[in-house]
Amino acid sequence: MLSRTADNLFWLSRYVERAEALARILEATQRLASLPAAYGGKTNEWESAVQTAGVAEAFFDKHEEANHETVVAYLAFDRDNPSSILNCFETARHNARSVRTALTMEMWDAINGAWIELRRTADRKLEGEELTRFLSWVKEISLRFDGSASRTMLRNDIYDFSRLGMLLERADNTARILDVKYHLLLPEEGGVGGGLDYYQWSAILRAVSAMTSYHWVYRESLKPWLIADLLILNDQMPRSLAACYGELVRHLDALARSYGRQGQAQRMARASRVRLENADIREIFQTGLHEFITGFLSDNNRLGLAIHEQYLA
Repeated sequence: MLSRTADNLFWLSRYVERAEALARILEATQRLASLPAAYGGKTNEWESAVQTAGVAEAFFDKHEEANHETVVAYLAFDRDNPSSILNCFETARHNARSVRTALTMEMWDAINGAWIELRRTADRKLEGEELTRFLSWVKEISLRFDGSASRTMLRNDIYDFSRLGMLLERADNTARILDVKYHLLLPEEGGVGGGLDYYQWSAILRAVSAMTSYHWVYRESLKPWLIADLLILNDQMPRSLAACYGELVRHLDALARSYGRQGQAQRMARASRVRLENADIREIFQTGLHEFITGFLSDNNRLGLAIHEQYLA
């Protein structure tokens, strides 16, 4: 396969996954911001949304305050934000057109239809139920694209490159969502373990569709270390870091077999997978959850660069 084709497939899936993650971040933020003041504590939910999305510096270069109006506009529709939902779908569609013959009809229809519909929405100011419906629609498009890939693509190198982009992006977003709750949204005035803290953790689980899974696995009330265990180390949870890296190793090994050679990307993915397999959530909390996630994000970025140099450059 041409490296240009592999690169388009990789970034196509990565941008679709990023659009879904932004919708989930906005949905969780909207839910947290609507909590009654009686729960107490000073929180910065809208600022945390741009922190989670990794665009805080660019956002505050353009806006003085992070509030509902400015954050929704910036993360959903702002042309100046390369990672806005609008730009993610536009870039995804551009990549899809470049590899149109490598995609199944269902995958192309999902992306092309989403772009056509999104252009009708981009100039509208979304609030309340309308915003909720829009965010649900974004998630549905991602699910449709991902489901089409899973059900209709041949299991070859085209499929492997597509999955690599999705899995790297998913691992990055899960880590950022967890880190923002623990590092930025902690109650400031003795609210740890209180009502506000409970609803913040609940919103984080809902942001990754893990509330039901949490209760199935642990059968306990929400506890920060168990939530972290689910989202970091539990292979059964498809958005966990461990599950993402298990799949990354599998697809990189498939590419190594297809091309008859292994490289730095395979070694780095296996090393990260082994670290996650051998990790213990109690030790992670003792050494610092924020420090662990910061290290993971750096390793995840390095793996992306290694994949680029090995296959996409």
